[in-house]
Amino acid sequence: MPTWKLTIEYDGSRYSGWQEQTNARTVMGELRHAAERILKERVDLMGAGRTDAGVHATGQVAHLRTTRRTPPNFLAQLNEALPHDIAVREVASAPARFHARHDALSRTYLYRIATRKTAFDKKFVWWVKDPLDLAAMDHAAHLAEGRHDFSRFRHGAPAGADEPALVDVEAVTVEPQPDDGLLLIRVTASHYVWRMVRRLVGALVQVGKGALSAAEFERLLNAQGPDAPVAEWTAPASGLFLESVRYRP
Repeated sequence: MPTWKLTIEYDGSRYSGWQEQTNARTVMGELRHAAERILKERVDLMGAGRTDAGVHATGQVAHLRTTRRTPPNFLAQLNEALPHDIAVREVASAPARFHARHDALSRTYLYRIATRKTAFDKKFVWWVKDPLDLAAMDHAAHLAEGRHDFSRFRHGAPAGADEPALVDVEAVTVEPQPDDGLLLIRVTASHYVWRMVRRLVGALVQVGKGALSAAEFERLLNAQGPDAPVAEWTAPASGLFLESVRYRP
């Protein structure tokens, strides 16, 4: 079966996440409908990350397998068939056994915090009105790097959100963009537990506000047991983007 690697961007505001659901509109569902209308057969489709409702992507990756020969203008046909807020950036031939999810070495998420009111980006930021101690946030961010048990960052996860809680975090960066009134937080990790990035960002903002110390933040990492503290601050979905997925060359 021919296998294709798709790189996709989308505004997740109108969708109930990436993953297909029976009674909800999803990004993967829209992509499947478009591909199957063009190819006129059921396709095997899987994404690298299961972004939640309202979360966006600039570099989601999916594999698509089909028994049909794709038309030369397959990329253009896909984009013509997709809604305005979903775009396929690239369609590339991939090895027959390529799996977008299982072959991924790491995924990078970007969170955009607005430090001032913005007239244009409301759907794509979290506006934090309080002043933030960026040095304290940067210090706490580096504490999250390495291998940690993030089970207390997915407290109350729904059925099926069963990703291993031990996560290898390659990097967490806090990057101010004062000219744009933005604070960018990037997280690169092997995988993620449910809402991990949004709760990590929420905790970092608490550190920036002075409501959570670096020591208290560190205790949230590797916290275990029913009485362990929970990272209960969840940043809004609006500011979160799946930015890129890394594979072996």
